[in-house]
Amino acid sequence: MKSTRNSNAGKFTGKSKSSKYFASNSEARKKKNEYNKEYHSTPERKKYRVELNKKNRTSGGYGDGLDMSHTKSGKIVKESPAKNRARNGKNNKTTKKK
Repeated sequence: MKSTRNSNAGKFTGKSKSSKYFASNSEARKKKNEYNKEYHSTPERKKYRVELNKKNRTSGGYGDGLDMSHTKSGKIVKESPAKNRARNGKNNKTTKKK
């Protein structure tokens, strides 16, 4: 059976300063990954993911190519992944939807 895994996964690094830094500093990358593992296993992050996954299921969103995005008012709306994931741009200046 052929693997459905992306054959390019993990072979290329990003172009940002931080991705280049972590690609060349294994200790820093290891420390960052340990932090992320701890952070994403907190009850708040789990609740956040559950909420988005639930909304995605009920809206028939899987496979439509859109993300579920939180707005400033707390609503959850569909949005293109590029806009949603780029929101915390340089220096974490958010441009969260209203």
